[in-house]
This record gives sequence, C-alpha cells and structure tokens, in this order.
Amino acid sequence: MPETHFKITENIRKIKVTMPVTILALESSCDDTSAAVIRDGFVLSSLISGQNVHMAYGGVVPELASRAHQANIVPVVDQALKQAEVTSGDIDAVAFTKGPGLLGSLLVGVSFAKGFALAKKIPLIEVNHLQAHVLSHFILEKDAARPVPGFPFLCLLVSGGHTQIILLKSHLEMETIGNTIDDAAGEAFDKCGKLMGFTYPAGPLIDQFAVRGNKDAFRFAKPSVRGLDFSFSGLKTSFLYFLQEKVKTDSNFIENNKADLCASLQNTIIQILIEKIVKAAEITGISEIGIAGGVSANSGLRRIIVEEGKKRGWKVHIPPVRYTTDNAAMVGITGYYKYLSGDFSDHDSIPQARM
Repeated sequence: MPETHFKITENIRKIKVTMPVTILALESSCDDTSAAVIRDGFVLSSLISGQNVHMAYGGVVPELASRAHQANIVPVVDQALKQAEVTSGDIDAVAFTKGPGLLGSLLVGVSFAKGFALAKKIPLIEVNHLQAHVLSHFILEKDAARPVPGFPFLCLLVSGGHTQIILLKSHLEMETIGNTIDDAAGEAFDKCGKLMGFTYPAGPLIDQFAVRGNKDAFRFAKPSVRGLDFSFSGLKTSFLYFLQEKVKTDSNFIENNKADLCASLQNTIIQILIEKIVKAAEITGISEIGIAGGVSANSGLRRIIVEEGKKRGWKVHIPPVRYTTDNAAMVGITGYYKYLSGDFSDHDSIPQARM
C-alpha cells in the first residue's frame, strides 16, 4: 500500500495505510453527543445521547448544550468502544466534527478528540458536519446490505439549519449548487410547529399529524427564487398570518384543524424541495439522487422522492432514519475516506461555528 502522512503537533510522521482501518468518531455540533466506531467503512457501534433539557425552551440553548456534552462524552465513547468490542489501542485515528455548529458544543468534541489522539499517538481527522450528512449514504452495515450511490451524485441536504443541493464527484469532492437564501426547511417546520403549540423539535410531530390530514386543505405561500436556491422565510410569515386571521373568528381553529394544517404545511415544504431537486437533475443530467439530514427522516419527503424517482428514471438513495439526524457514524465514514486519502489535521485545529 502507498504511504501517507499525518501531523502530530509540529512533527510529520509516516504511517502505512493497512487494513483494517478502525476510526473512532465524535459528533457534538448541536445537542446530541454521539460516538461511533467504523472499521473499513462498516459500523461497529453508533451511540447517541440526547438532551431533553431544551424542550422547555422551544429550541437549543447553547450553554446548556455544551455543559451536557461535557457530562455525556466520556460515557458515550466508553460504551461505543465496548459495543464495538475494541479497545482504545485498536483505534487508528480519531475523526471529529469541526463545524459548522454551536461553538461551545463543538469545543467539547474537538478537545476530547485531541486528548485521545495525543495519548494514543494517532492522527486526527477534522470533518465538515454537512459533508458528513451527505456521506451517510456510504455507511456500511454487515447485516443490512443496501446499494450506495454512484458518481456523479446529487444530494438534497435538508436539516434544521441547512438546506442545500450538493453535487458529489467523488467521496471527498463536493460542490454546493443550491442553498437557502434565508431560513432552512427544518427551521420552517420547527417555527411553524411552535405556532401550533408543538414542543421542540416540531418536525417529527408535524409528520405524525400530517399522516391523518388533508394536504390540500389549506394553501400557503411558495417563494419564487431563481436558480437552485431556496427560501422559507416567506412561508413562515404566510403561515403566521393565516393562523392569526383564522383564530380571530375561531379560537379553537388550530386544535380543530391540526392534522390538516400539518399536512398542508408539510406538503408545501416538500413541494418546494422537490421542485428544486428536479430542476437540478434536469440541469446536470444526473440520475443518482439522494436526500440527507434530519428532515430526510420525514415520511412524506421520503415517499415523494421515491415517486419522483420512478417517474423520472432516477436511482434514489435514502439513508436509514437512524443516520439522518446528527450521529457519529456519518462522521466516521467521512473520516474513513479522509484517512485513505491521507487527509489529516494538525493539533492546532479549532472548531468553527460556520464553515
């Protein structure tokens, strides 16, 4: 095998890329503390510790999130190693989320990764959180064989903080060809859900109610944005004004129409997303299409993109729901491919809220 290089502090040392390659991965970009062990692209373990403390505030409180990460990261890593049936001495590299995310939360994961790597004298691999979401399609599981995308590959990345269309030419060569100009789709779900009295996060609750509702019951504003970019701020405003008008004449309007409201709102968001990915596929001529990110767990979006794929001759790729939300397995698979390419990080790497 060819030799590659990594840096430990200021020294450059040579290692040989040999099989198996075992990666310890850490994800702490927001309110989930996650650790995973990946060996040769296969998941050996993947654990997530959530933070229910934020539900009372209608969103993530950064200071509370960082404190919870500090309490959770050691036991989560310990259990990830035990479930994978490996020891710390079996780890070849540590992959961690550098950003984007909450700075205090990221700092916990970055600091732990540095300490672990220094103690074991193994390389560090910094990972872009958004790139990791996209590469969740390439996570392998020994007991759950599923096809992985071919290249070039178009991925609709939809989460609470990001809505993008990304073109992949290889595992590590990506280009953003569409982006939100204001709010993300996940934010639209959560903010509109809050208006209906849902707790945070509202997306899963809206999905549950939407199954029982009529998606054509109400109409909300769909923004007109050029090219492949998105906008959701107008939809949130439209939804707010609509509810205000209806509640004036019927104080129980939301409660009496909750299923239809959820179905109509969800349908509007999905149609905005689908129209753009259809346009991107037409422009690029690419037929390998996927979705990723927390909102890709939405049952309506998953169903509609499969239907569009059958209609348009796409090869549609949808990650398992467990790999749609923030998780360390996606960081690990990204770290694995970066390890193979010799893309390692210095110990002066710092977390970044925006990347």
